[in-house]
Amino acid sequence: MLRKLVLIIVVVAILAAAALWVLTIPASVPADALPARSADVGNGRNMFWAGGCASCHATPQQPDKTRLGGGLALKSRFGTFRVPNISPDPDDGIGRWSEAQFVSAMIRGTAEGEHLYPAFPYTSYAHMRVDDARDLFAFLKTLPAVQNSVPDHELRFPFNVRRTLGLWKLVFFDATPFRPDPSRSAQWNRGAYLVNGLAHCAECHSPRNALGGIKASQRFAGGPNPVGEGWIPNITQKDLADYSEKDIAYLLETGDTPSGDSVGGEMAEVVRTTSQLSPEDRNAIAAYIKSLPPVEGPKPAAKK
Repeated sequence: MLRKLVLIIVVVAILAAAALWVLTIPASVPADALPARSADVGNGRNMFWAGGCASCHATPQQPDKTRLGGGLALKSRFGTFRVPNISPDPDDGIGRWSEAQFVSAMIRGTAEGEHLYPAFPYTSYAHMRVDDARDLFAFLKTLPAVQNSVPDHELRFPFNVRRTLGLWKLVFFDATPFRPDPSRSAQWNRGAYLVNGLAHCAECHSPRNALGGIKASQRFAGGPNPVGEGWIPNITQKDLADYSEKDIAYLLETGDTPSGDSVGGEMAEVVRTTSQLSPEDRNAIAAYIKSLPPVEGPKPAAKK
């Protein structure tokens, strides 16, 4: 009986391991799922600024935000992430990538057969339209190639085992494409698409659990800075009740608040990109943000 019990346990363990392996296989977008089309590079440029690509991927300490040589170090409780080179350089960047590989990275969070860490906000980008991702890729190919070999991430075990991200995705990754709300205006839906997709506002403006997943019940309610010191503010009507849509749009253009102050830190970098958007897109973002119901978020610890 003991021998049979051990055999059953071994078989169950093997089957469980096999099931786990299958469930965590990195998903990708096949090339034949992308029908031939002419890319809209102008739209790709808009997607570039809406996605804030330059904020992280531009080579640090140089003024040209289109030189996407990467190298920025993002420190977190899991270790240090190194932002990759996404310039068209064929050796250090993504110059050899196919369109399908790029789309897979953006909406599936996988690259070269491996899961990507969600420090790259594919958890938001997954909601973008495939054609917008394709146009973004076409625009990136027009930018300067930058030779810069970025070091690997420095992460603690088990976070340095990429395959475990397959389990993380099963719990926290929702790849459902954006669906417009027919009861809302075209402007509101455009804002919802940008905020929840390319602009990935929730990635910073939401508290996270111990595994790095956004706390859905406090989405947009602020929290600790996920990649450094400081506190990210609540952008629901809990804290922005006194802001009008015009105030929010003006902040996204200039960085100036209604009180006469100006934003700093990472938000200053965000404004560098949102200032490049059309007034219509900034107004759409403002309309959506203003519609967010008040949500009580976490509070920073009192200073001793």
